[in-house]
Amino acid sequence: MKGLLKYLSPFAPDQSGAVSVFYELGGITVICDAGGCTGNICGFDEPRWFLEKSALFSAGLRDMDAILGRDDRLIEKLQDAASRLDGKFAALIGTPVPAVIATDFKALKRMAEKRCGMPVMTVECTGTRMYDRGEEDAYMELFRTFAGKDVFQAETVRTAGVIGATPLDTSHVRAGKIISRRLKEQGYDEVYCYGMGAGLEEVKKAGNAERNFVVSPAGIRAARYLEREFGTPWETAYPMLRREWREQLRGLASKKVLIVHQQIAANEIRREIRSEIGRNEGCRSASERNIICGTWFMQHPEFGEPQDVTFEREEQFADYVKQEQFDVIIGDQMLKRALGKYSGGFIHIPHFAVSGEYEEDIF
Repeated sequence: MKGLLKYLSPFAPDQSGAVSVFYELGGITVICDAGGCTGNICGFDEPRWFLEKSALFSAGLRDMDAILGRDDRLIEKLQDAASRLDGKFAALIGTPVPAVIATDFKALKRMAEKRCGMPVMTVECTGTRMYDRGEEDAYMELFRTFAGKDVFQAETVRTAGVIGATPLDTSHVRAGKIISRRLKEQGYDEVYCYGMGAGLEEVKKAGNAERNFVVSPAGIRAARYLEREFGTPWETAYPMLRREWREQLRGLASKKVLIVHQQIAANEIRREIRSEIGRNEGCRSASERNIICGTWFMQHPEFGEPQDVTFEREEQFADYVKQEQFDVIIGDQMLKRALGKYSGGFIHIPHFAVSGEYEEDIF
């Protein structure tokens, strides 16, 4: 059975990823469910819920609301919330319920904007995809709706944009501060970490960025959109590796290693391992074959290598590890539960979307 998990916990779904993008932007986010999906997001998939406020609501769909498609009741609730809160926009997030009954999100958007008098974004999540797909769709909605709304002006300061930094991808609730500090050390005066420290006003000024840095695959599509619209160059980067993790990676270039994380984080770990190789061509050749990046999530071929792999099933992951006989596996320690009698080394680098474990301290 493809989706059966016997040892691993279910990974964060697409609606959680979409909510994570909007969480800090000052809008009213409505999860179109009966309450269960919202409970999972607030209780398990959004660690900022325990640290800072966000206007996050469940639509509270009852059985007959879902069966009869009573969209007018949802709009009435949203209008009431908008009258009580100073929301800058509204975001309607799909779940399995509207997916099953084929909710017309385009119609919902038109109705809500007319009744509430504010910009409304919709993300048609289904609950059957991974969190990064929801993030990807949310970033696209966000930049299509707001980027460029402010008058474009040439800036005298160097500004960097950061796309794809959420707790689900970086496993840190203060990722925006960490990334901003490290990019400023590289000479940037301002850093817009969209949705993680930078708000809606920075999103509107996205066209002013000198360069965008994408820290997870979920941000690549949005970066390409901003490049088309504003000519902003971009590159992938993951400035989130702790010093103690880097120390643990030393000496692994000659070993057979599997790195399991989101693709851009895994690539950065691989680059760190290979940075020790130097000019030893034999060692370099072995490293290119033996250091493999794997992921359960989005994989862009142009940012991978031929030996990289995508996992879809728990038993596929276990069988692959057994067959390849890795010396070391790098990833979230939750994955060890699926590996049975694997006796090689394991380096724990958390992935919040996999285990719900995150880093609390500032690097």
